[in-house]
Amino acid sequence: MASHLASRQNAQPTRPPQAPLFFLLALGITSLGLVAPMAAPVRAAAGDGPGAKGAQVYCFMRNNGNDHLVSWNAAYSLIKRQSASLFRTSPEHAAVMITEAVVNNPGTYPDCGRYLGDLYKRNQGGAAAAAEAAPSELRGGRAEVGSSLTRSERYN
Repeated sequence: MASHLASRQNAQPTRPPQAPLFFLLALGITSLGLVAPMAAPVRAAAGDGPGAKGAQVYCFMRNNGNDHLVSWNAAYSLIKRQSASLFRTSPEHAAVMITEAVVNNPGTYPDCGRYLGDLYKRNQGGAAAAAEAAPSELRGGRAEVGSSLTRSERYN
């Protein structure tokens, strides 16, 4: 009898062969339960993102008599600062963000649709013109290789 008790104490509990499968399934369901509640507020708060804030600034300024360039600079600066991206938001992307915010919520931005075309004009300093800005502005103040500055002017 003692040998029978010793063998029962040394025996490992046996798991059914499905145990790893049940464990993975439970882990997957738990993960979905944790991820889904976090994803819902992100979708709900999308109207408060940098594009919506940029649209609000741009449309407010335009509706109050400011010209396109001043309004664009203010909205683009706000979008660049508010974006949580690792990379800088391009002027083209910022223009699209503003356009999407206005088109998706026209009641929020009344009479702003008439100004959206200015974001895409190359000759007025909008997003398209900002992308073609002087290279010294885009490179942190460094002069272009083919610029008219002499060597002493460039390094002084």
